[in-house]
Amino acid sequence: MTEQPLPEIRTDVPHGARIWNYWLGGKDNYAADREIGDAVRAMYPQIADMAVKSRHFLIRAVRFLAAEAGVRQFLDIGTGLPTMQNTHEVAQSVAPDAKIVYVDNDPLVLAHARALLVNTTPEGVTTYVHADYHEPERIVEQAGGVLDLSQPVGVMFMGVFGYEPDYAVTRSIVSRVLGAVPSGSYLTMWDGTSTSEAAVKSAQAQADMGSPYQLRTVEEVRGWFTGTELVEPGVVPITEWRPDGVEIGRVEQIDAYGGVGRKP
Repeated sequence: MTEQPLPEIRTDVPHGARIWNYWLGGKDNYAADREIGDAVRAMYPQIADMAVKSRHFLIRAVRFLAAEAGVRQFLDIGTGLPTMQNTHEVAQSVAPDAKIVYVDNDPLVLAHARALLVNTTPEGVTTYVHADYHEPERIVEQAGGVLDLSQPVGVMFMGVFGYEPDYAVTRSIVSRVLGAVPSGSYLTMWDGTSTSEAAVKSAQAQADMGSPYQLRTVEEVRGWFTGTELVEPGVVPITEWRPDGVEIGRVEQIDAYGGVGRKP
């Protein structure tokens, strides 16, 4: 895959990947991102914990796909900035020959991805496509240069669909990507939900500051998995999806639901 030119990085315009990086305690963010991040966290302190818990969900889900489901190819759409235990690191720790294609539309993510991609196993492949998830056919076409689309693929949309307000559009994106991968592929995703008054108010504050993020109902999250066979325990708060031993029994509210579904 040829290296794409690096687009201009707009530091004065907030971007979701960089706001999320700030909540995770990262350094790859700017004043515009931190301003919104601080405002949301002041209203909804749980957001930083949610950021960490969402990464834990990714780790558990990818480990399940690689170790239990036998998936060796991953298409991580809307990957965001690299943080702890990224998809390729988790997958290749289980299966060194795993292939991972990351997709994002933030030029800062692209810049960091080029450095990150050297941290891959000799047997595996890790690469990056600079694209918007509204271009599913282009994403699949470019990913097909690396992935064998006749074999199962782990498709991932991890907390990214709030940037598209029209739910029907997100359903279409999921359907078109899953339509391009074979039976035995998996859909893994989570997103923020309107399951508490605090979450709803913080989302409104974020929108008022120029970086809207559309929370979904639990039923809408479940709707993304239409046509797949949900892996137990189904669509649940992300802390309750096959939790590690240290997380079992925790009942704190988390306004983020997700799951894993198999394409029959």
